[in-house]
Amino acid sequence: MNPSNKKSIITHRRIFLLEQLSEKINLKSFSCSVEEYNEYLRNEALRSQNDQMALTWLFRERSSGDIVAYMSLIADAIKLSTSEKELHNLDYPFKTVPAMKIAKLAVSTPFQERYSGIGSLMIEMAVEIAVACNERFFACRFITVDADIEHNESVINFYLKNGFVSNEETNNKRRKTVSIRRDILFKAK
Repeated sequence: MNPSNKKSIITHRRIFLLEQLSEKINLKSFSCSVEEYNEYLRNEALRSQNDQMALTWLFRERSSGDIVAYMSLIADAIKLSTSEKELHNLDYPFKTVPAMKIAKLAVSTPFQERYSGIGSLMIEMAVEIAVACNERFFACRFITVDADIEHNESVINFYLKNGFVSNEETNNKRRKTVSIRRDILFKAK
């Protein structure tokens, strides 16, 4: 399908639902372009959830039950340099700052061909979850991601477009991922 013919996921959001992974949900039909992410959802996500290592959220089509996308979320803390703290107006002596990490984020290839904005919507839903944690359970200032440049070198542009910035303290040239963050309270200057 031509990208200009894609439907916006935002305008069609009501035909989808976000729910936590459970044993009852059939995962076999999910297929994205990175086999490692397919395997994680099918073979590791539920175990990780049961062991309280990652909580996986499924974005599903209401009518068919098909999985449109998924994300696994974990607690995190990031180390910021002095200049990074200044960028986010953080005048605290702490070496680390509380965060929530999107440990995995994958979009189904068939749905990606039909709808635009699925990945961006997943990030916004992660932000909503982080805000809910802030309001009811614990502090969470940032959303973090280790952007998987091994499987998709341009994925960093997707995250930058969605308000993320690079983490100076944790990046080096030899990694297969790039550590990035998004401030859920303020946009960086």
